[in-house]
Amino acid sequence: MFRGRFEITIDDKGRINIPSRFRDTFRERYDDRLIITNFDNCLVAYPYTEWVELENKASRLSMVKREAKAFLRFFISGATECAMDKQGRILIPPVLREYAALEKEIIVAGMLNKIEIWSRVRWEEELKISQDNFDDMAEVLSELGI
Repeated sequence: MFRGRFEITIDDKGRINIPSRFRDTFRERYDDRLIITNFDNCLVAYPYTEWVELENKASRLSMVKREAKAFLRFFISGATECAMDKQGRILIPPVLREYAALEKEIIVAGMLNKIEIWSRVRWEEELKISQDNFDDMAEVLSELGI
């Protein structure tokens, strides 16, 4: 599982170093392939096997439902396979860097079976919104048994 968050930088070529704790998880449970796509003002990176599971579920969506088509057009069509190099770096394609407004300072956050990649500015904005709405979230989470 991926947990924790790390402040890193992106280099001029668009590469980021996957934090060593996450690299260890990849080596233990997965291989060096990630699928990265756009999601909710950030990027989300799935280990390849987790992505295949998600694609299998997505392939069963109704193609006549507007929401399903919108999801596939946005989330699935934006997906790119990236492999970690020997130094644990991945190259994020320009179109995805632009979508997520990735400049120099980046936050990489573990989200259980996936990783989120944020611009530091957007991460701080999102974290503030989450903190401001925590009481509402706590009520919903308690209803779910968390």
